Amino acid sequence: MDRRELLRRLLAAGSVSPLLQLLPSMSARADTLDAPDTWQAQFDASTMPWKSAFATPKGDLPLTAARVRGRFPDAVAGTLYRIGPAGHDLGGERYHHWFDGDGMAHRFVIAGSEVHHQGRYVATAKRAAEMRAGRRLTEGFGTVFKGTDEVTSPDSMNVANISMLHVGGELLALWEGGSATRLDPQTLETRGIKTWRADLAGVPFSAHPRVEPDGTVWNFGLSSNSGLLLLYEIAPDGVLRRADALPLADLPMIHDFAVTARHLVFLLPPLVYDVKRRMAGASVLDSHVWRPELGMRALVIDKKDWKRQQTFMLPVGFLFHLGNAWEEETASGTVVHVDYARSADASTLFASTRDVMRGQLVRASSPTLTVASLDLGSGKATQVDLAAEAEFPRIDPRSVGLRHGHVIHATNPLVGLPMLSAIANTNVESGSSQVFSYGKESVVEEHLFVPDGRGPGWVLGTVFDYAQKKTVLSCFAADALTDGPVAQATLPYALPLGLHGTFVPT
Repeated sequence: MDRRELLRRLLAAGSVSPLLQLLPSMSARADTLDAPDTWQAQFDASTMPWKSAFATPKGDLPLTAARVRGRFPDAVAGTLYRIGPAGHDLGGERYHHWFDGDGMAHRFVIAGSEVHHQGRYVATAKRAAEMRAGRRLTEGFGTVFKGTDEVTSPDSMNVANISMLHVGGELLALWEGGSATRLDPQTLETRGIKTWRADLAGVPFSAHPRVEPDGTVWNFGLSSNSGLLLLYEIAPDGVLRRADALPLADLPMIHDFAVTARHLVFLLPPLVYDVKRRMAGASVLDSHVWRPELGMRALVIDKKDWKRQQTFMLPVGFLFHLGNAWEEETASGTVVHVDYARSADASTLFASTRDVMRGQLVRASSPTLTVASLDLGSGKATQVDLAAEAEFPRIDPRSVGLRHGHVIHATNPLVGLPMLSAIANTNVESGSSQVFSYGKESVVEEHLFVPDGRGPGWVLGTVFDYAQKKTVLSCFAADALTDGPVAQATLPYALPLGLHGTFVPT
């Protein structure tokens, strides 16, 4: 497909993801929302001790020194970039879902016994316009306010709040359904949207690209109304190699994917968009329907020839994140193994991550680390539940697409806490885990694996300690997680809970 044809198909489809269907006028629909909005009042009245993790910082956070205990290893000298929803309320109105908030980017500058932190809101077009107006002008993923404007393009809802990518010397803040946003790596200043190619301006670029050991970046975008899956291949220097739009029937909500040496791997949960709900005034989130009769499909696409595809069926389930995928040659042919954090259904998306916005706790079942095996020769699929509660799975970046052995992930939900309270290193072949618990007053964020050419590597990540009301950055030896952190840096304040990040060595 040439560039002109790709552009025609994407524009005809509306260039929208499952989170952003072709939308009717929101100003007309939102006026039917007559009930008073009490979410901000409920949040203010909440007595949950962890609720400050979902509070809105009044402004940017200047470069600030942390209090360091121990010394961070030489291999983790560099910058940990993180991002997440932070601007949750404006003009007395509060978003109804954690994923709606304006993105705030963070950088932790690590140098031995010194760590400095800076936080800065991403100045998307949406945020800039709303800050000038002093109120929300456009809906969010899970929220429709009275009197909001019509959504004219995916980027009119873009809050740049999910993940970070460093490629070709550029730092990108990523959202789910629109453009990547360029940030200055040294100051976090917003530099505008990223356009990979003229005909791809404004086209969705997912928040979970996969970076291979040689630096090649793979990613996808979604256009549900036309059933199109957009694929990207980007060179290590940040130059786009290929992009194409492929038809895919019953395209569901897809948040993440994986790569192997020769394939792209997508797991397709049965969470399906219902246009009738959307037309009746539901938010984007509430326009999705759980249809377990469709099962969980696994789609394997040949990297060299994107038209060569194979589909498998797995037991019904839901997922946000995958750990890794790799290929094994057996007597019967190639088998693709993929590990992911599997939930029985999508209740977390509709309950837990919504009600924290009003300072309430609704506990959904925790996902567990699961390994699926897809036999390309026989067309059969099997999977094994490792019984390890898991979210935010990450691996050694040198093993992306290759046999990896271990996954770093958050684990151990505690009564009375949102999300998880411990970090684990789980062997995906034996199921055994090393676990370190931060304690009953801590909420774990994503932890990354940082390679060390002289040893087994390090685990680096943040936790919200709500007893202290502070955020703590910790570093562990990857092969001795249970021994606890070798170094910690405590900020003099708490950051809003975030989502994903990336580490860039000095």
